[in-house]
Amino acid sequence: MTYVSTTLAPPAVTQQPGPRERVRPRLSLAAAGGVALGMFAAARLTGVVVLSLVAWATGKQPLALLGRSWDSAWYLGIAAHGYVRTLYFRPTVVHSDLAFFPLYPGLVRAVTAVTPLGGGAAGLLVSWAAAGAAACGIYAVGARLHGKGVGTALVLLWGLLPHSVVLSMAYTEPVLTAFAAWSLYAVLSGNWIWAGALAALAGLSRPNGIAVAAAVLAAAACEMWRRHGRVSHRLWTGVLLAPLGWSAYVLWVGQRKGDLLGGYFEVQRLWGSRFDLGRGSLHFVHEMLLHSNRFVFPMTMVIVAAGVLLYALLVADRAPLPLLVYTGVLLLIALGGSGFFESKPRFLLPAFPLLVPLARALVRTAKARPWHATLVVGALAGLSFVYGAYLVVIAHTPL
Repeated sequence: MTYVSTTLAPPAVTQQPGPRERVRPRLSLAAAGGVALGMFAAARLTGVVVLSLVAWATGKQPLALLGRSWDSAWYLGIAAHGYVRTLYFRPTVVHSDLAFFPLYPGLVRAVTAVTPLGGGAAGLLVSWAAAGAAACGIYAVGARLHGKGVGTALVLLWGLLPHSVVLSMAYTEPVLTAFAAWSLYAVLSGNWIWAGALAALAGLSRPNGIAVAAAVLAAAACEMWRRHGRVSHRLWTGVLLAPLGWSAYVLWVGQRKGDLLGGYFEVQRLWGSRFDLGRGSLHFVHEMLLHSNRFVFPMTMVIVAAGVLLYALLVADRAPLPLLVYTGVLLLIALGGSGFFESKPRFLLPAFPLLVPLARALVRTAKARPWHATLVVGALAGLSFVYGAYLVVIAHTPL
């Protein structure tokens, strides 16, 4: 297996029609991307409408739920006041805002500085814009690998995941996914400087943003091996840039806490979040199966298990190396981290390459049996809209 076939994927090639074949008009790449973005926007707008109806029926305000729920409140506090908030519950449970990476609150602060919007509205604007940019990047990756139809299906499936309601909230997953998708596209295109710069920004957005840098570094290492070290300065620049954002913030928190290398991880530990090879998660699953009847936790188990299965399919599909590394690191962090078990599906939202095998299957089904594909998409939409409203309005479970 050569590096070209496993790492840098060429654009999808379409066959030219024969002399007797009817030539059908084809959408340009930009127009097809616009269709994919429109379908994504329609899916998420419908989800917001369903959530709003449920919220109003229960006497709640949908925009407040979307803009100021759970971690959103922490990010908005950082945007307004900087890193100043710490909540002490007991000696082993201390919640500090230093656990939250700075790019998203920085963007929110910039929007509030140049517009009359308040924090919650600015947070939603940033998230919605990032979700659109992410959808375009996901389409670009899918179309480059397998054609425009798969790119469109990939975007649609991502917008209809059970936890895709998070893409409509003031959360950081859309921001990470946007930088990740375009960084991966740059890697697949051989544009190393853009790949590294976007990976650095992804690393500033979320703790698991390190997965993007890992993908860039793995692809660069493979390229250097294939070329026996004779690579351009652009590749070296991308390699140096890729881990810069994540490392800079982790070291800054460490310096502020008086422990350069361990300070950030101590902050996470006091939140109850640490990497323990999954022991904490297994203990939680054991307790949940014996004592809990809450719907969110069994659904979380199903989604995480599906993620593992889809990763196996992605490997069997011989996906490009950057996608395998990026998705594998995200999956490893989600599976191996303890604390906030119900948040694991949200942590996997940026892992859009997991959906590539499903997108290819959906396109094949749409060509052979259009009504079957329509039924599948309709069922996914119903699950996504209803479950998203349940999570935000009714479940009272941290996302």
